[in-house]
Amino acid sequence: MRDVTLVIPAKYESESLPKVLNELKQFKVKILVVLEKSDIKTINSIKKFNCKILFQKNKGYGDALIYGIKNVKTKYFCIFNADGSFNPIELKKMYLKINKNNFNIVFATRYEKNSGSEDDTMVTLLGNKIFSLIGNFFFSLPISDILYTYVLGETKKVQKIGLKRKDFTLCVELPIKAFKSGLNLTTSPSHERRRIAGKKKVNAIKDGYLILQQMIKMFFNFD
Repeated sequence: MRDVTLVIPAKYESESLPKVLNELKQFKVKILVVLEKSDIKTINSIKKFNCKILFQKNKGYGDALIYGIKNVKTKYFCIFNADGSFNPIELKKMYLKINKNNFNIVFATRYEKNSGSEDDTMVTLLGNKIFSLIGNFFFSLPISDILYTYVLGETKKVQKIGLKRKDFTLCVELPIKAFKSGLNLTTSPSHERRRIAGKKKVNAIKDGYLILQQMIKMFFNFD
């Protein structure tokens, strides 16, 4: 998988990110960590690792991902969490799926056979199900877990779809714009692990409202 670059957005992940990078040593992938310049503790915690560090110009999860994907030089990119919740072993299955079939982007899912989550709460489970159904019904998206950002895609094609969202709403902007742009989407079963340390950066109520707002805008082509 030398033609894959992991894009890892990080914010205050000094406890978990070194463990994630240590686990990734056995995989032959390039690693690009995107964070804010002011996050000195996280920066210092990963200096010994063989990864490229990019400092985002603005703030936000979406901004970090857009900036990271823009700077990927390999054929494929993969969005990868800094908190240890993504299992890198699953990356091999995703890679084989996109490499041997006519797919442009693979979305991991926690809601299909042989998948699951150790981190979902009743609120996040319900929210994910609702937003995935909205994606299926209003946008005809062939994916079952729209808010799960474990994604492997063809770099050049995704770079051209015009991602703009600087916050967590990028998680719905990405599959909707990819599908509208004619890219071939598929899914791959995933088992989400508990985060190693720290707290989730997502606010279920606030971000849920913003996600719904973004999907309405995209349905009516306002964004």
